[in-house]
Amino acid sequence: MFRSRVELKTPEQLRHMDAAGSILCEALDATVAAAAPGVTTGELNDVFSEFIARRGAKPNFLNYHGFPACICTSVNEEVVHGIPGGRVLEQGDVLKIDGGCIIAGWHSDSARTVILGSSADGTADPADERLSEITKGALWAGIAAFAEAKHIGEVGEAIEEHITSQKGPALGILEDYVGHGIGSAMHMAPDVFNYSTGMKGTKIKPGMAVAIEPMLVRGGIDTKVLDDDWTVVTTDGSRSSQWEHSVCRHEDGVWVLTAPDGGAAELAAHGITPAPPA
Repeated sequence: MFRSRVELKTPEQLRHMDAAGSILCEALDATVAAAAPGVTTGELNDVFSEFIARRGAKPNFLNYHGFPACICTSVNEEVVHGIPGGRVLEQGDVLKIDGGCIIAGWHSDSARTVILGSSADGTADPADERLSEITKGALWAGIAAFAEAKHIGEVGEAIEEHITSQKGPALGILEDYVGHGIGSAMHMAPDVFNYSTGMKGTKIKPGMAVAIEPMLVRGGIDTKVLDDDWTVVTTDGSRSSQWEHSVCRHEDGVWVLTAPDGGAAELAAHGITPAPPA
């Protein structure tokens, strides 16, 4: 259960979170680079865990409520919380890699979708690529809203608006799993919904940090948890995508803690220039 009180960080504490976010970004870069047909999800976990260990960071997923790995690897109809192991990746798979780490007691959390292959050579489904691109676009729409919003509910409104404005087949927005506050713990208040709830939600103040993570599916939004008590799958077997960043607001603006440039490249399209914590 998330804490009910929103934690407001000092600039120094946000700098620790930025350090954790930078290491996480590089660790995910290395893990994504290692993802290929014939590689097991367990091998990807090893790449990630060895990388952050070399950088002096600790994993925050490992042993979290008993979770047995440093990252979640969710494939195809697996939405989130997939446990790395002996599963061998195949051409055309839609892989979600979700990870986090800790520096000086401060947390980071980020996720990416990786499609093995491409539609250009026929090794990936164009509908899967569209799913991932729209999910990623929804993430940045949410981050852009967070940069200027007065209340956290505006983030979900922006995410939903981005998704529903897309041409082509409608995508489902998962409602069972949402974003969250982050800081001295991985999951904190406030909840960050990926759709409009009709409520303003928590007032956004300097020092707030959140993990924004839209999850979309090509089919129905109903999910179930497998017998391992962790892996969440769509009940209709439809494929899913997840993209996530940890983001902070401070006196001078917004900063994407888990992006290499603080989000500058992506936020430019929204007319926003991020600024690092002072």
